Amino acid sequence: MKLALLEAEKSYRLSEVPVGSIITMGDRIIASSHNRTINDNDPTSHAEINAIRKASKKMGNYRLTGTTMYVTLEPCSMCYGAIIHARISRLVFGAYDTKTGVCGSSVNLLEQIFFNHTPEIKGGVLEKDCSSILKQFFQDKRN
Repeated sequence: MKLALLEAEKSYRLSEVPVGSIITMGDRIIASSHNRTINDNDPTSHAEINAIRKASKKMGNYRLTGTTMYVTLEPCSMCYGAIIHARISRLVFGAYDTKTGVCGSSVNLLEQIFFNHTPEIKGGVLEKDCSSILKQFFQDKRN
């Protein structure tokens, strides 16, 4: 998660919402990325999507079975859908997102039975650090 926080700092420096993501296989990092929606003029350029794209290219497969994604913020519905379609085995996130998080905060898509894959999920890892960078970013924006 600490490496995902370093990715979130990259977003912060780009004036993007500071969210970072890392994908690992075993003890090896296969992809890392951060939010780039504004800089890329792409509403899908979330940290999770960008990391999935990089990992898929590196692995030569759109299926990322056996991988773990670390992300600093609870995924939105778009990102959770991509995580499912990529068949990521485990999702670890930091801060809970009561506005758009779909892993239990605003809605719990984990309870839905229509998905053909359900990753193992753990939330709240380094939650304070992950929340802190987001709070600071929005405070800076307001000032």
